[in-house]
Amino acid sequence: MVKEIHLFIEGGGDGRNTKALIHQGFSRFLEGLVKRARQKKIKWKITVCGSRNNAFRDFKNALKANPNAFNVLLVDAEAPVNTTPCQHLKFRDDWELPNIDDEHCQLMVQTMEAWLIADIETLKKFYGQGFKENLIPKNPEVEKIDKKQLEPSLKAATRKTRKGEYHKIQQAEKLLALLEVEKVRQVAPHCERLFTTLIQKM
Repeated sequence: MVKEIHLFIEGGGDGRNTKALIHQGFSRFLEGLVKRARQKKIKWKITVCGSRNNAFRDFKNALKANPNAFNVLLVDAEAPVNTTPCQHLKFRDDWELPNIDDEHCQLMVQTMEAWLIADIETLKKFYGQGFKENLIPKNPEVEKIDKKQLEPSLKAATRKTRKGEYHKIQQAEKLLALLEVEKVRQVAPHCERLFTTLIQKM
């Protein structure tokens, strides 16, 4: 059992306030893990880093500065994943991760929007009248939906709703907080991998 878990997450743009919004969303989405950590007196911390390169930089710095913590990098895959997460990040981003156990690298496949699409009922409730469900890709294997389709389809499906067109920073935070976690875990293997890894560490 580890004594500290620290997640470094891509997202939130460059502003402190926008990062805080995404932080709130992920804290709610991962609430079950947060409670488990508290019960076991494991220190839990999330850092929303902005760009993926910033997330990688902060993660690498943490590996050196706090090697006793279980440091986790969580970023969008940005493409189909056909290898281990570390290999994927090496091939796609040319990130060097020598001597890193693969469980430290976690991916949202292909982007975070796949997790949102995984729970279509929550999307329908959140956006209400005007939500065009038929514009969301129908593939139940959400990780196989091409990155180029994910955000554009959400924008198109929500354009005529009262809440307005999907906006990653302004609305993703609220949606993450509302998602049925079990639903997402069932259809997104890399989300399941994140939860399973962290549960095992506790």
